[in-house]
Amino acid sequence: MKFLCGWLTLAAFIPVTFSANPGVEIKLTDKGLEYGRQLGVASIQERLKTIKIPDMSGKERVRPIGKVKYSLTNMRVVNVGLPKSVVGLVPGSGVRFSIADAFISLTGNWRVKYLRRIKDRGSFDLKVNQLTIGTTISVKSDETGRPAVAAVGCTANVGSASIKFHRGASWLYNLFRKFFNKALRKAMEQQICPLVVKAVSDMNPHLKTLNVVAKVDKYAEIDYSMVSSPTISSTSIDLALKGEFYNIGKHVEPPFSPAAFSLPPQNDNMLYIGVSAFTTNSAAFVYNKAGALSLYITDDMIPKSSPVRLNTKTVGLLIPEIDKRFPGLMMKLLVKTDKDPLITFQPKSVTIQVVGTVTAYAIQANGTLSPLFVLNMDIGVSARLFVTEMKLAESVSLDKMIVTLKASYVGEFQIDSLDNILKMVVKVVVIPRVNAQLALGYPLPTLGKMKMVNTQLQILKDYMLIGTDVQFTA
Repeated sequence: MKFLCGWLTLAAFIPVTFSANPGVEIKLTDKGLEYGRQLGVASIQERLKTIKIPDMSGKERVRPIGKVKYSLTNMRVVNVGLPKSVVGLVPGSGVRFSIADAFISLTGNWRVKYLRRIKDRGSFDLKVNQLTIGTTISVKSDETGRPAVAAVGCTANVGSASIKFHRGASWLYNLFRKFFNKALRKAMEQQICPLVVKAVSDMNPHLKTLNVVAKVDKYAEIDYSMVSSPTISSTSIDLALKGEFYNIGKHVEPPFSPAAFSLPPQNDNMLYIGVSAFTTNSAAFVYNKAGALSLYITDDMIPKSSPVRLNTKTVGLLIPEIDKRFPGLMMKLLVKTDKDPLITFQPKSVTIQVVGTVTAYAIQANGTLSPLFVLNMDIGVSARLFVTEMKLAESVSLDKMIVTLKASYVGEFQIDSLDNILKMVVKVVVIPRVNAQLALGYPLPTLGKMKMVNTQLQILKDYMLIGTDVQFTA
């Protein structure tokens, strides 16, 4: 039943692991509940169409005819109407779903025998009115550590029934009215709640598609487990998720913890996802620890149109000792981080501070690398975040770059002379490769074939806020 997946799935990711603060917070609003109600009505309507009424027969004494044998066969549902339905939150408990003033139309065949030899038969149309259904959906964890839902305290009541016979005498109405008002209504009531319970239970296979641990690439995965129980109020379901990157197969905690943050009281969208700076900085920690934040740069990576080449002749114009000691050789640069990049969220801006080194080598004829110099590098970049499909992606641009000499193997030289070359290398080689990787994005919490629509992203202090509506496709 997809209607509850839209707002209950995110309410029970896996068993609670309890931590001080979450890295990701989620809020499901009244608008999301309304979308769930619409899907729920359609789902239950289809379920009620599968009601099976068994053939029935009996005997009644009818004046002045006497004893009449009757049977009702081939009863089947032809239409279901659910004009009124309500979904609401039960603070601290779960979700209440109710239907009122519903009707079910059936058709079937009747047959009677009386005065020993007289037989009659025909068809009938039956409309059951004032049908009410109510159930509460509870959420818990199953044996695999994933969410499981169940219907609790289902009730179903049939108010009245009206019947129209095709063929037959008017006394048939009197014969069957009592029967329809008791036996048939009871038979239907007994079928409705099991169908509702089954519909809720059928959600559980969908819940198992939840990406509790979402793989990003060969280096990293994200843990979206809950750090506390969901908070259910009268207007929303609020969830606290771990939202932490880990190296695949090696869950090492970073040397920092998430700071507390709370989502603003917005309700224009069905769903709000707050992603904190802790989450993105845990990614920086993971990739740096995995050694993924390093890059060898060679001349063939520089555009052919560039007059600056990565060889000892070009660099030797600025540092003559290089061309003197290593004439006519190609060069290689190793750019790598010295420590975890620091990502900061301020209103409307995201900045990343990268501290690392650039090591220059001359490539000998036999492939041996001869070190030339090592530079300290302090880079500041600004980031643009965006949502693509069900992923959060970004692109960066260079804001500043400060370079100082760490070590030289070719004597003293002026660092300023290398500024333009290094900035060019960072802009045309490093940044495009970083952006190509960042554009792949990392997965957000999702379920099955869930799609985000009307998505907006805001950058606030210490976190970003994604507001979105959702759709579920078959």
